[in-house]
Amino acid sequence: MIFKAVGEGRPYPDHGYSTSKQWSDVPPSQVRLDDLVTTKRTLDLDALLSEDSTFFGDLFAHVVQYQGELYLEDGLHRAVRAALHQRPVLHARVLVIDAQDG
Repeated sequence: MIFKAVGEGRPYPDHGYSTSKQWSDVPPSQVRLDDLVTTKRTLDLDALLSEDSTFFGDLFAHVVQYQGELYLEDGLHRAVRAALHQRPVLHARVLVIDAQDG
């Protein structure tokens, strides 16, 4: 199994991080793919196969830690690409939010 679970939607409250500048304040770290729960069930193959898919975006995936779970909010194509290269970890920006946040 690549991911811990495949989800649909964001089960956590809105965190207010919507711009690249906001996310850039969150330092990147390594996360294990098998610890991640996806927030999307489908993958855009164009994004997966594009060599410049991060040209206009963040180089790191965006993960939200909420109630002990790690949710892959943005960067599903990066995570699948890492899995296809048999890499068990992904570099991501991990935003930690609590139930009272949002």
